[in-house]
Amino acid sequence: MGPPPKSPETRVRRNASVSMTSLPAEGRQGETPRWPLLPDVALRTRRDLAATKVEDLRDKLNEAEFDAKPTAALEQRLDAALERLAILEAQVRDQRKLELVLWRELWQLPQACEWERLGWLRDVAQYVRHKVMAELGDLDAAKEARQWSDRIGLTPMSMLRLRWRVVVDEVAAKREESAGARGRIKAVG
Repeated sequence: MGPPPKSPETRVRRNASVSMTSLPAEGRQGETPRWPLLPDVALRTRRDLAATKVEDLRDKLNEAEFDAKPTAALEQRLDAALERLAILEAQVRDQRKLELVLWRELWQLPQACEWERLGWLRDVAQYVRHKVMAELGDLDAAKEARQWSDRIGLTPMSMLRLRWRVVVDEVAAKREESAGARGRIKAVG
């Protein structure tokens, strides 16, 4: 990737600079875009396969008990399959809710102005999916989420590389400051 670009103030050749894109400090305004991705098919399929495995192991355990065969190994396998199924069911249950919460939060950030302009809805959604799966315990998803965060400008270094900077609307800030000061003035009588 190379080193991040220097700010125009610290460059030796100030005339050879590429302009930065200014992002509003107050973030993106407006409605949150619709979630563009389908439900996580892979996760749901893993859950369904785990449920099938649990049922198969229960059937084998019932047959073994009926035939008076040793069942300790089957019981251990069933316990492991039940644990795996419980984890997958929790992930499926929580994933959609967490995705929508993170999706709404991200579309209020300053970077969301550029995502919208560039049409990066699916890219941001991919980051959200990986980030949520990482929070639900998937280490590989955590690695992907870290890489996606760099691609879409969520880290200071990636913002430099994308040539984005967050700026405060100084006129609006002064207006709010003076309006607040007028509200605090009390009449003396």
